[in-house]
Amino acid sequence: MNKKEKKLLFRKIVLQNIKKRKINSYKKDKTVILKLFKFIKKNKYRNILLYIPLKTEVNTTSLIKLLRENRYNLFVPFMEDKSFKLVKYRLPLYKKKFGIKEPKNSNIRVKNIDLAIVPILGVDKNYKRVGFGKGMYDRFYEKFGKNIKKTLFITRDLYYIKEIITDSYDIEANYIMYNSKIEIKKDNICIS
Repeated sequence: MNKKEKKLLFRKIVLQNIKKRKINSYKKDKTVILKLFKFIKKNKYRNILLYIPLKTEVNTTSLIKLLRENRYNLFVPFMEDKSFKLVKYRLPLYKKKFGIKEPKNSNIRVKNIDLAIVPILGVDKNYKRVGFGKGMYDRFYEKFGKNIKKTLFITRDLYYIKEIITDSYDIEANYIMYNSKIEIKKDNICIS
């Protein structure tokens, strides 16, 4: 089996496991969000890139609310072709491709992001992101990555494969958050 086939199989298995789980994710997500908000405050991040959640991802809705109430600069992806650009988070949201909700398009130029919070399905041996297979974050980071100071991967449960199944263009993170725990990535090792 080649690397691409292994990645497809890993993604399929993780998605099956996520969908099978009968746990109450609301309570788990709330704990994760509170810890993440404290982490953001402690590190004095002001410009935040955050995703609007799908059912298989950590529900960031309450974090969005907390960040807005505390006047953080909050940006979300706005899909354009095979990638996305950043737009300021504002209501109302509209459902678009893949069932993803987005605010309306805007022409605001974002210069820097202090922290990008990126959903993952899992990571490989190099702690690179295995996402949903559309490559949108990879293409976005190729263009805008130099303007992002720190990246945090987030997931309810960490799915890890002890092989390298990602490509050179797949993104890496400074932190990985799962089960209310934030790990720091240094030299392909995660330290709690």
